[in-house]
Amino acid sequence: MRILTFTGKGGVGKTSVSAATAVRLSELGHRTLVLSTDPAHSLSDSFNLALGAEPTKIKENLHAIEVNPYVDLKQNWQSVQKYYTRIFMAQGVSGVMADEMTILPGMEELFSLLRIKRYKTAGLYDALVLDTAPTGETLRLLSLPDTLSWGMKAVKNVNKYIVRPLSKPLSKMSDRIAYYIPPEDAIESVDQVFDELEDIREILTDNVKSTVRLVMNAEKMSIKETMRALTYLNLYGFKVDMVLVNRLLDTNENSGYLEKWKGIQQKYLGEIEEGFSPLPVKKLKMYEQEIVGLKALEMFARDMYGDTDPSDLMYNEPPIKFVRNGDIYEVQLKLMFANPVDIDVWVTGDELYVQIGNQRKIITLPISLTGLEPGDAVFKDKWLHIPFDLNHQGKHQNQKEFNKV
Repeated sequence: MRILTFTGKGGVGKTSVSAATAVRLSELGHRTLVLSTDPAHSLSDSFNLALGAEPTKIKENLHAIEVNPYVDLKQNWQSVQKYYTRIFMAQGVSGVMADEMTILPGMEELFSLLRIKRYKTAGLYDALVLDTAPTGETLRLLSLPDTLSWGMKAVKNVNKYIVRPLSKPLSKMSDRIAYYIPPEDAIESVDQVFDELEDIREILTDNVKSTVRLVMNAEKMSIKETMRALTYLNLYGFKVDMVLVNRLLDTNENSGYLEKWKGIQQKYLGEIEEGFSPLPVKKLKMYEQEIVGLKALEMFARDMYGDTDPSDLMYNEPPIKFVRNGDIYEVQLKLMFANPVDIDVWVTGDELYVQIGNQRKIITLPISLTGLEPGDAVFKDKWLHIPFDLNHQGKHQNQKEFNKV
């Protein structure tokens, strides 16, 4: 299943771009699902059709869905929620408060991601188009498997080596103890969610089947936010294969009151093409009417893609590389718009940590690099280079920070 994720600053038109892309994919014979993860859904407005929490058929080969996190939460977490609610209420916590305390931060987004894995496994669709929330929420959504992986692993081990072996013997000792032992279906729900989380991370960072496309307007704030998004997406290993600049005024027509704005757009457009190179930049015009309904989306899709297939890989360069040159092994990350002063890099055990601002990526090092002393990280040509000398067998410290690059 080909996965295309569209994100960008709020109000740049990514829902229209996502819906039009899905329409074009369906026209080419791809069984397509367009899925909105934005809490403030507007996908139904774009199609001018009512959409629900399960896929709705729009036309041949095209379905759409607006994810309801509370429906997903109930389906995936109900048994766990019932158990913890019972425990909290036994301690005197009120029913409503107990229900709220059983929902961990990020759970709503997590269950939206689980749908991706399940649709892929089911084999019902050839293409999945994700219409996401504005950039900050999308980064949180896509980085969730990375962010939660350590904690998930720890909880799963507790379940496997402590809770499961002890639950039955302890429950037989007294009814009071048995009351606090988690039921089997709750333990299984936790294990299933954790297992699927690992699968989701692999699916989203599959740089052949899954790519991100950035939608922006030719405006300063939109450009700056898109630059940060590209840097952080690359940091987390997500391949970006195209940039779309939406709502450009026609340079061949007099725009009257907006004539000055046209000049500003053209100035920023030049900066975008230069700054985001070698990524392809698709220019999309401003229409005289709003893009609502199937016919308008079909027209928008033709202007956007022409005869090309949206599922094609528009640009093919992995954001994270492992490169060997003689006895020097380098971990390389493409961080196009990162400020070298803001980058921190360190190693703990067999894990390499790279942090930019409040965003952190953990990279598990190959076995051949485990225990090697890393060299000084350097930043050149928009790439962060972290070298390891294979001849240097000295063990690194428990946590060693590189010099700031």
